Amino acid sequence: MPLYLKITVRPDSAKESIKEQENGRFAISVKEPAEDNRANRRILAMIKKLYPKEPVKIVAGHHSPRKTILIGNE
Repeated sequence: MPLYLKITVRPDSAKESIKEQENGRFAISVKEPAEDNRANRRILAMIKKLYPKEPVKIVAGHHSPRKTILIGNE
């Protein structure tokens, strides 16, 4: 069963973290910059550690700080 996460990304951060916000979204901070798809790759790697047996991909917001992540298959 697929799981969709709504996230807000903060690239170029001093520390990496994943925090759940009150509105049901997740705030993810990554050290990587938002260029050459580096921040997106790091976000996927962080989420993949939480769900190691599931496929993880960005389904919306590739060039935006607000993204939708699909965990599992549709």
